[in-house]
Amino acid sequence: MKKIEIIDNSALEMAAECLRTIAHPCRLRMIHVLLQQECSVGELAEMCAIPSHMASEHLRLLKDRGLLGSRREGRKIFYNIAEPALSSIMDCVGKKFICKV
Repeated sequence: MKKIEIIDNSALEMAAECLRTIAHPCRLRMIHVLLQQECSVGELAEMCAIPSHMASEHLRLLKDRGLLGSRREGRKIFYNIAEPALSSIMDCVGKKFICKV
């Protein structure tokens, strides 16, 4: 019989927390867009049809989990993907739920 590898509970808890963080339609859209290009808070808010302060809160959560990075240019903050694994997660989401036009 093949030996089954068991993942440590603390690692699974961290993974579950990460998945809970991205499990929101606006955050998924932001990740989808940011995988293609970096964007400002205002641009992401517009794409998600939400106020800038709500977009900032979503971005803060993603950044606090280490999923996003940012850079400042004057008064604007531009966000980008810091966790490369988000690409694989979004590929999985896209294959299951997003119809290709």
